Amino acid sequence: MSANDLTIGIAGLGTVGTGVIRILQAERTYGGSDRTVVLKGVSARDRSRDRGVALDDVAWFDDPVALARSDVDVFVELIGGEGGVALEAVEAALDAGKAVVTANKALLAAHGMALVEKAEAANAPLLYEAAVAGGIPAIRTVRDYLAGVPIASVLGIMNGTCNYILSEMEMGGYTFEACLAEAQRLGYAEADPTFDVDGFDTAHKLAILSSIAFTTRLDASAVQVEGIRGIEPEDLAAAEELGYRIKLLGIATFVDGSVDQRVHPTMVPRGSALAETMGVTNAVSIRGPAFGELALAGPGAGGDATATAVVSDLTDLARGLAPRPLGRPAGMLTPFRKAEASGHYGAFYVRLPIADRAGMFAALAAAMASEGISLEQIVQKTPHRPEHMPERAEQTVILVTYPTTEAALKRALSRIQADEVVVREPHVIRIAASL
Repeated sequence: MSANDLTIGIAGLGTVGTGVIRILQAERTYGGSDRTVVLKGVSARDRSRDRGVALDDVAWFDDPVALARSDVDVFVELIGGEGGVALEAVEAALDAGKAVVTANKALLAAHGMALVEKAEAANAPLLYEAAVAGGIPAIRTVRDYLAGVPIASVLGIMNGTCNYILSEMEMGGYTFEACLAEAQRLGYAEADPTFDVDGFDTAHKLAILSSIAFTTRLDASAVQVEGIRGIEPEDLAAAEELGYRIKLLGIATFVDGSVDQRVHPTMVPRGSALAETMGVTNAVSIRGPAFGELALAGPGAGGDATATAVVSDLTDLARGLAPRPLGRPAGMLTPFRKAEASGHYGAFYVRLPIADRAGMFAALAAAMASEGISLEQIVQKTPHRPEHMPERAEQTVILVTYPTTEAALKRALSRIQADEVVVREPHVIRIAASL
């Protein structure tokens, strides 16, 4: 080890941590720098576990906070979680003036502004390319390449687990539960998939990107979030008939000084770049008046993609680069202003499980007309019924509206539910006419 080495300590030796070590052990000089990145210490729960990487000459720390306070130059946090020991260790490293590299979007979403201010006060770099969109350089693109250029919107597929599940449901006609189980078997989904499939992972990534894009303080609590648990195979089949695919999108737009941040399933036109993004791939679209659209796509789930992004941050540090965490000093970021909840304006797909009795269609039409909503299509789906099965007490009706406001549709659906037209909660998916 020489005085010119960049020494690092890694806390968390899961698939990402071990992936980083494999890359480091294969290539030790980075980005045109003459500095060598040297792994000096590690910390994880189980010291005895064989992780398939050589750790013989590496110091072991049972306590990640102790590793953060040791004599490493860079503390790499890959523990996960929005608080607890991950937060304590990152704060300890920054307080000691050490550079921090993290892949922890939950930590940044919950404590990002406080950590950014702490990093700036200590003049300590805080890098987190791996926290957003896996192996796609989304942070770098927005923070560095588009620095100073007005951005109107950031949107995309930012969770590989959800995109894999939706792709498999569509291609095979499988249920959500079956595709989730397969994603867990392949390591794309956690044992507790809530963070991914309920949209929170995408929301955290979106909040980080929109803060950089629109130069505002980070506020993940302002994201409207809806996940994919309610998607049924019949929704995907209906989307195909209508010329769409269903994707979980994160969408942030900047209008008149306010930011609208939303995560929800969306029907996107087949043939568009987002519609053709399948499997665990992520895709991010950045749009602005000066440059039009900049699209990025790449692997969004799996340890290797995230490990690559971690190493890219280490490469920057080896080259002496230390960009500001949010692109500009925290004191120059404008306060976050949430856009008024006018909701989405556009067409909607609505799946309604209705009571199978006379007068139901008339009641549906009357409720929609009361809010000035015109219907482009109304389709009754009657599944095949074997002769020995009794008549169904309900039918599925699919409505496709002409463009209307989200608020008007909610009022119409509330009236339908109050009139006991539907037997279960209606399922609504927004339709993007163009992307």
